[in-house]
Amino acid sequence: METLVLQALSGLASASSLFLVASGLTVIFGVSRIVNFAHGSFYMLGAYLAWTLVTSLPRGHLGFWGGVIGAALGVGLVGLVVEVLLLRRIYRAPELFQLLATFGVVLIVQDLALLAWGAQDLLGPRAPGLRGSTGILGMRFPDYELFLIVVGPVVLGLLLLLFHRTRWGTLVRAATADREMAAALGVNQRLLFTSVFVLGSLLAGLGGALQVPRESVNLHMDLSIIVQAFVVVVVGGLGSLTGAALAALLIGELHAFGILVLPKITLVLVFLVMAVVLVLRPHGLLGRPQDRAQPATGGAEPVIGPAPRPLLRLGAAALLAAVVLPPFAGDYALSVLTEIAILILFAASLHLIMGPGGMASFGHAAYFGMGAYGAALAAKWLAAPMELGLAVAPLAAGLFGLVFGWFCVRLSGVYSAMLTLAFAQITWSVAFQWVELTGGDNGILGVWPAAWATPKLVYYYLTLTLCIGATLLLRRVIHAPFGYALRAQRDSALRAEAIGIDAFRTRWLAFALAAVMAGLAGGLFAYAKGSVFPTFLDIPRSVDALLMVLLGGVQTLSGPIIGAIAYTGLQEQLVRLTDLWRLLLGGVIVALVLFFPQGLAGAARARWETRHGDA
Repeated sequence: METLVLQALSGLASASSLFLVASGLTVIFGVSRIVNFAHGSFYMLGAYLAWTLVTSLPRGHLGFWGGVIGAALGVGLVGLVVEVLLLRRIYRAPELFQLLATFGVVLIVQDLALLAWGAQDLLGPRAPGLRGSTGILGMRFPDYELFLIVVGPVVLGLLLLLFHRTRWGTLVRAATADREMAAALGVNQRLLFTSVFVLGSLLAGLGGALQVPRESVNLHMDLSIIVQAFVVVVVGGLGSLTGAALAALLIGELHAFGILVLPKITLVLVFLVMAVVLVLRPHGLLGRPQDRAQPATGGAEPVIGPAPRPLLRLGAAALLAAVVLPPFAGDYALSVLTEIAILILFAASLHLIMGPGGMASFGHAAYFGMGAYGAALAAKWLAAPMELGLAVAPLAAGLFGLVFGWFCVRLSGVYSAMLTLAFAQITWSVAFQWVELTGGDNGILGVWPAAWATPKLVYYYLTLTLCIGATLLLRRVIHAPFGYALRAQRDSALRAEAIGIDAFRTRWLAFALAAVMAGLAGGLFAYAKGSVFPTFLDIPRSVDALLMVLLGGVQTLSGPIIGAIAYTGLQEQLVRLTDLWRLLLGGVIVALVLFFPQGLAGAARARWETRHGDA
């Protein structure tokens, strides 16, 4: 009994800390509709700034709590700079490009933190006056944890008072309910968005600063907390503070007791909870349904037409170079070119559901990884040759795509994207923990090509043929009647259904086809690397695919191709040139979002059409 009480209290402390971060994310998304991936970076900055201040200021209550408050205010100031210099310029851009911009901020902040504080973990002092413990049912519980339990409800109460008892809060709620109507009534949206973003950043900084006495400060804090915060926001319902508080409580307690009851699923418990909630309540616990009559993107997207002749010539020249030049390249260059060809297909598969389908996916790596594991498991347990392994890879991924897609395509927007992330993390957890089958973190080794394809040049040509062929097949599908039906349900599901298009079945089949193509890319990647690891299924792999599509341009067929080449080539060169490659890559991403909001291919196409029209 005593142990259960202490676990419950520990869960409350974790839930309170999680709510501080998630509340800021909820406030920002509720008003500005920005999926702020940099929110975790603000949390990490809050922890680093608090460590610096509390270890530099005189010891005592004033030094410690002054450092915590100063860190929160400092992060709020950073949020002000990011909003004014970056986000304010792209509010009218598609939501996913805003996510891309905030991911660029993540990369920049990571390397700036590395420069300022180094790579080592930093341990902060305990909070003065809260260093002891309190007896509860004969057992001791830290006083600082009890303090955190109180902080969450206090912050929730203050936020509710702010939003329901002040004029500013009334304007925020009005903008959350109907942003366009609030603007029509004369609300200064620029000032409102800035103030909301500063408040959300301050809350993230406060959440990070309060973690200094209870855990080490390190460079990995941003990714770990942002995923959990997104889960809380989505489970609670987008834009709902009380929903975020309820979701944080649910997840905190389940995680605390899950360690005792089901320790093997603690790595993925929050994603299991999110998947169950979204399947049963598609808009979260306290979220509001969206109007299906309105397109998810906020308006009909332009029809993808035939590529301009100059672009076709450029593509033909690039393909010719990809065929003619590799025999003169070394082994390292061949490995890079092989990987680029694979990633082109991976990005093209995601583009099918993102562009024509209008469905974002934060977990597309699940199908890439399942394809890799399908080929590797066939080689390990069935002694299957490479040819059979490459046939198993897309089939395995397609099967999972059918199962997962049946749930994911029923949702829309961020809810659908987060459900794809949940399924991807569940798949990753199985691969990571089912050691007897997958080898766990040690992976599956010895996944080599057939003897005839062992030379790197031969395997490169095999990969190029399959990847370009599959990418062209996707292009053909987009221009086929199925592709037009897919775009019709994207722009207006109700109108599509009214003219006889089964919107659900169309999205589902597109999702499965995208999974099949991603699985083929994963199988080729497995044989190229000679091994398969759980990282093939992890979040960074999904983020890479998302970045490639967005950098190239969602509304162009050449976008994923150009994006894959640009992102992979740029990252490859920066890693070789400097240890601060994240800083430079993040700067490039931010610059591209600011100056080419349609993506590289979209910007090139728009410029060509402008010149052609002028001519």
